[in-house]
Amino acid sequence: RTARRLDAAGVPYEIVPGVPSYAAAAAALRRELTVPTVGQTVILTRAQARSTPMPAGEDLAELGRSRATLVLHLAVAHTRQIAETLVPHYGADCPAAVVANASRPDEIVLRGTLGDIADQVAAAGVRRTAVIVVGAVLAAEGFPDSYLYSPARDRRAKRPDPTGD
Repeated sequence: RTARRLDAAGVPYEIVPGVPSYAAAAAALRRELTVPTVGQTVILTRAQARSTPMPAGEDLAELGRSRATLVLHLAVAHTRQIAETLVPHYGADCPAAVVANASRPDEIVLRGTLGDIADQVAAAGVRRTAVIVVGAVLAAEGFPDSYLYSPARDRRAKRPDPTGD
């Protein structure tokens, strides 16, 4: 929204990319957000609270039905409600984490499950500048390497033509 307003006002500017908070959180957790045979989809979203309504089909319960890895921004104040919404889809024992102030010296990393993460957030006093990560990838161990990097993959083989030609 800032770029749109600067454009409308004719103000010149430069966008300098940084590290997105979800990537900084994954680094703090020392976890990959996609894991072969465990989870290959990551959904970046937020929770509906006192903000702009979510578009149809993007409410948290609907997204939770996918059981994909979820990363929620601007939502830590609603961790308990989020967990309650997601438990029917992921289960109370599903791994969950909260990373506050990712990549900063005052970084806080909380690891738990949907069943206990809200209590951890409350006990730590985390109220803002945090992301919530939910999904089986957070506890994945012993999974196979991606075929893309497998030594068994024949790198000389011709790729199939997606058009069928």
